This record gives sequence, C-alpha cells and structure tokens, in this order.
Amino acid sequence: MTTLAIDAAGVAKRYAHHVAVRTLSLAVPRGTVYGLLGPNGAGKTTTIRMLLNIIAPDEGRIAVLGVPHDTPALVNRIGYLPEERGLYRKMEVRRVLRFLGELKGLGGKDLDARIDHWLERLALRGSGGQDWGTAKVDELSRGMQQKVQFIGALLHDPELVILDEPFSGLDPINAQALKDTVVDLRQRGRTVIFSTHIMDNAERLCDAVCIIASGEKVLDGQVAAVREARGTRLVALGLEGARTTAVDAVLRNPQLVQRIDDSHRFLELELAPGADPQALLHALVAAGAVIERFERVRPSLHRIFLEKVGATHVEAGMSGHG
Repeated sequence: MTTLAIDAAGVAKRYAHHVAVRTLSLAVPRGTVYGLLGPNGAGKTTTIRMLLNIIAPDEGRIAVLGVPHDTPALVNRIGYLPEERGLYRKMEVRRVLRFLGELKGLGGKDLDARIDHWLERLALRGSGGQDWGTAKVDELSRGMQQKVQFIGALLHDPELVILDEPFSGLDPINAQALKDTVVDLRQRGRTVIFSTHIMDNAERLCDAVCIIASGEKVLDGQVAAVREARGTRLVALGLEGARTTAVDAVLRNPQLVQRIDDSHRFLELELAPGADPQALLHALVAAGAVIERFERVRPSLHRIFLEKVGATHVEAGMSGHG
C-alpha cells in the first residue's frame, strides 16, 4: 500500500485565457494534516476539485489513496466539506444527515447511532439542552449549519477528509470544535487536507503545508522545516506602557533593525544583517523601554506567507475565489 494519500504530478487547469492551476505537484503522506495555503483566487478550490474528480485536470496525473483519482469507489473513502455550503434548509437536521449517510451506503440503527454520536460530539445535542437534530436547518446559526455539513462529511468514517475553508465565518467556539475533531481524526490515522488563508490555524494544526499563489506552488514542506529554513533573525518584543521617542529611535535604527511588524505593544523585529540582538536589547533598555518579552524566534507561517506571496498580492486576492 502506498504511503501517500495524495500523489499529484504536473497538474494544470485552464479556463479560457485564465490559468487557475499551473503544473502543481503534491505529495501528502497518509495520517497527516496537510494545509493548502493561499489568498483567495490562488487556486486552492480548483486544486481540491481536481483531487476529488469534480473537474478534470488539463494536464498531469493524480492518485488518491493509491488509485487513480477518477476511480468510482473512492467516493466512499473520502469525506468532503465544500467551500460553498449547501444543505436542504427546510429539512430537519437528522433527516438531512440520514440522507447524506444513505448516499454513502449507511443505514438502519448504525446510521442513527453515528448521527447521535456526532450531534453530541459537536454540541448539537445534549442531555439537558436543545436537541438541534429535530430543528430545521434554517433555524440554526451559520456556525451550527457548518457543523451539520461537517458531520455529513464524517458519518461514513472516511480515510481521507478534505475541507475547503472549514473555519471561514466560524466563531471561536465552533472553530475550536472543528479543530478538536481534526486533531482526533489525525490521532486515529486519518488524513486531513484543508485549505485556508488563516495562517494561525495552519500553524497550529498542520504537519505540512503547501503555499499556492496565482495557481503555482511557491513553497511546501513540513511546518517545522519550513520555519527552520528561515533562520532566527527575528526577535519577538513585548513592551509595557507607551513607547517613548527614544525607544522608537532605537527601533528605527537601520544598523539594528531591518523590518518591524508593529502591533503597538507587541512587535516582531527582523534584525539588520550582522546586528547583535544583545546590542538591540541594551539599546532599548538604555532608551528606557520596559520590556515584557525579548526572544529570538522562528518566523511564523503568517510571516513566511507574506514573504513568499507578497502583502500586495494577498490584499488584492481577498476579493477573488479559490
């Protein structure tokens, strides 16, 4: 059995004069959480749809779970949460989930037990509270509806779970419920692939990532290795109280600091080439800074993402589609 859940080589997709995905190759090991990262319009959703054989690539080859991606039997081995949510809004939640389960060959008491398990697991059914399983879909909040569709993708216990922008629009509580489930799926040996432009989620959850921009892969690899390769020229700085003119002058000194990501009290500094972090620390103290944190750090995925894709490209892409 192949060790790869996804093995794609030279995949491309074009629409008229627009290249949505350009010669993309992916190798996703089984039993991992893998992130497809990129701004809106980067090609993430197109890539996912090709992996799922919803649309056909113009070039390249794709193998999923060791077989060609257009193998009919794959449909029952994969769970998919699309970016465009779609539920029968006037149906009761349990009826919707039963319908989705039956599409995957489930039925009877086994299906009912699975529905009960997931409704309780994702706080849609409790011993003392509302049983949202008896509610109609349009009576649920957006976050609850998203959890219902998420359950529909997991009822048949798939080997591979593909989630397209699963955290988009979720409040922190519902987002945490999905994150906990992703962690549990990985611990059970399942493979999870999700697309996102929220770097914090990717950094916390993913074993490996692929950054896509304008349909092309610009970076991929294990998260730890990707961060390690960027070195330790970054300093995480936390300041107490208002910054003085003297402190600002130190931070603007080009011999010490090359770049600042300024969040007022908390800053990420990139040291100037050859600069000594101890010299920066001493200069800040001499300028009267009250320091809560001064630590050499690896760059975050967010910082790497901006460097590889470009802040201008990210902002321009936020109005597009994946």
